[in-house]
Amino acid sequence: MGVLGLRAALRRVWGRGPARPGPRAPGLPTMAGKEAPPARAAHQQDRKARGGWIWEDTQHPSKRLRGSEDEEQPRKLPKRKIVLLMAYSGKGYHGMQRNVGSSQFKTIEDDLVSALVRAGCIPENHGEDMRKMSFQRCARTDKGVSAAGQVVSLKVWLIDDILDKINSHLPSHIRILGLKRVTGGFNSKNKCDARTYFYMLPTFAFAHKDRDVQDETYRLSTETLQQVNRLLACYKGTHNFHNFTSQKGPREPSARRYILDMYCEQPFLREGLEFAVIKVKGQSFMMHQIRKMVGLVVAIVKGYAPESVLERSWGEEKVDVPKAPGLGLVLERVHFEKYNQRFGGDGLHEPLDWAQEEGKVAAFKEQHIYPTIVSTERDERSMAQWLSTLPVHDFSATALAAARPGAKAEVLGGAFENEGTMSTLGCPGVLVFGQAQLALGVLPAWARYWAFEEGTSVVSEEFAVCSWSLCSPVLVESCNRCYTRGVCCTVLGALAVLLSVVTA
Repeated sequence: MGVLGLRAALRRVWGRGPARPGPRAPGLPTMAGKEAPPARAAHQQDRKARGGWIWEDTQHPSKRLRGSEDEEQPRKLPKRKIVLLMAYSGKGYHGMQRNVGSSQFKTIEDDLVSALVRAGCIPENHGEDMRKMSFQRCARTDKGVSAAGQVVSLKVWLIDDILDKINSHLPSHIRILGLKRVTGGFNSKNKCDARTYFYMLPTFAFAHKDRDVQDETYRLSTETLQQVNRLLACYKGTHNFHNFTSQKGPREPSARRYILDMYCEQPFLREGLEFAVIKVKGQSFMMHQIRKMVGLVVAIVKGYAPESVLERSWGEEKVDVPKAPGLGLVLERVHFEKYNQRFGGDGLHEPLDWAQEEGKVAAFKEQHIYPTIVSTERDERSMAQWLSTLPVHDFSATALAAARPGAKAEVLGGAFENEGTMSTLGCPGVLVFGQAQLALGVLPAWARYWAFEEGTSVVSEEFAVCSWSLCSPVLVESCNRCYTRGVCCTVLGALAVLLSVVTA
């Protein structure tokens, strides 16, 4: 029979082994259509049922599955880099920037991210880690601060009717007013050349200190308005604003900021109360900077501080600068001049000037921002309460000057009333520091400067915790994002008390 014939006969009997191409032995029948014997066919079906792989199959199972998926499921939309023009009323929110993992302090971005996920613009995991969608905002607004022209950049799926779908999942006091495509590497914070804010306040804030704190019949005179604009113009240019923020030393380069313009517009009436708007345009601003710039001018106009304190505040010494309430502060516009010059006319990208959205911006301010400021001022009297604290400021004091012990008791009693943040948190650090100052009278200079003037920080500068100015003698200068509920402040305060007693 020969060797080849013997092998073929054994394969027919046993039904095993793959059919290999090769010469047939003489006299053996041809296997038409390459059909496998019954035993072998049954063996193949059993292996397929168990998920085994048989190399004789002409089509790979995974390829057939992939083709069926493409036919059944629609192709995902590609992500595109865009910018969104936002407007919002900041009342009831703890600022713009989201604090992931902290549900106690609600922010604007919490509602925005939730709306993006529900509208189908981003996957849910992008909402948990915003870096996955390259999210960036132009400016971090503080607690209670509103915006009429905030801009954020991010990557989204450009679905149909995207603006309507996002706005349908947002509250009425947060609106997306516009959308534009930008370059892939665009970053709204880094590409922003300047920011324009306005601060809306009742004009009785400029009344002389001898008048009633809240005299609604007061009307801003032309002479007083000229004085206000003369003082505001002094801010223009580059200055060292370390006294206008927290946790910035006088020799830190980042404390130097460039102000392009600052002025006060003509007053106007709202519900029988006269208001004025102060506008300021600068390259960038630090936390609380604008509110302190306004607060110092108000203190000078009212007669509590001399005009010379402005020049002195830009020096290296520590100056007590009061911080105006956050209610009237609004981010009005962000500027992208350099980006527009380079990409605005290339035929592929639109300039970021938002001229077509001006009507929507004006309508939002009239409907949500201005009424909120007016009604809140009438109900909560935030400006009047803040004006009542100006007499306890010592504008001639420096970081190492002795504080007035009697003033500390006065401020300590009113701090929780005037600072909504601390009354909400119940920060034990305020109690420890305040009681230490009251019990010991005047702490040693080194202890005051270390524990109070320098402040404490348990997280990055982006989430600065608090900065105390007891020897100034203002009690509270706090941020709203204390992750430790004042534990660090309490420990440092107790240590300062202990060291003061030992060295006394």
